[in-house]
Amino acid sequence: MSFGGFSWKRAFGVTKAKRKIAKATGIPTTKAGRKRKAQSLLWKSLFGK
Repeated sequence: MSFGGFSWKRAFGVTKAKRKIAKATGIPTTKAGRKRKAQSLLWKSLFGK
């Protein structure tokens, strides 16, 4: 179990870059986020809101 050690991705700014891209495009970069967004779009197209 990790309690917040050193992260290469954070050190090189990968996390920040991914967040910036996600905010600019409106498309999440995580697998769960993309799935949630796709389901939301599907439900809205089927039932409208």
